[in-house]
Order: sequence, then C-alpha cells, then structure tokens
Amino acid sequence: QVQLVESGGGLVQAGGSLRLSCVASGSVFRVNYMGWYRQAPGNEREPVARFFSGGSANYADSVRGRFTISRDYAKKTVSLQMNSLKPEDTAVYYCNAGISDDPYSFDEYWGQGIQVTVSS
Repeated sequence: QVQLVESGGGLVQAGGSLRLSCVASGSVFRVNYMGWYRQAPGNEREPVARFFSGGSANYADSVRGRFTISRDYAKKTVSLQMNSLKPEDTAVYYCNAGISDDPYSFDEYWGQGIQVTVSS
C-alpha cells in the first residue's frame, strides 16, 4: 500500500509565498512521476506542475514563472514553491504520483489534498 502525504498549505496574503511538499510512503519500488494538481470550488481538478517520466517539468500557463516544482525521487518527495501568489490560486492542492510496487507495473496515487488560501 502506498500513501502520499502533503504538507505546507495554509493562508497567505496576495504576493506572498508558500511551499508544498509531498512524500510517498509504503511499498514504493520506484517512483515514475510526481506532480501537483489543484481544484477550486466549482471547478474541475487541473494540473499545476508535473514531472513527466522523461524528466522534464511542465507548468500550467497560469503559474509559469511564479511556481517551481522540484523532486527527489530517492527520497520519494516532490515540492512546489509558490511565489507571487494570487487570490485565484486559492484551491485544494493534490499531490499525484505514478508509483511501482514491483518492477513490472505502476499505479496512480493521490494525496488527501491540502488547502491553500490566498487573501486579497
């Protein structure tokens, strides 16, 4: 069983910064990819920043230049540094990962979500 645990959310004023972290625990043989999604009230869940299996990072247009994703697969972690936050960044942020518990396949996992609120 694999679990993703997020930390670092909270309330911040517009223009401020927050750093989210996610760590995978349990039966992790290999991390294939990790990334962050978010869901605002009334909206669908959307990708924010992700590492694809080839290693490159991909950002949503709305956060490019303000957010930076980093990873350490040896430590099974992914982080999201969020700068110049805007009220429209307010959402529940979810860690997402493709993790193998054996050499032959992988499954997709989601964290429980963490609230980020940006006040104007």
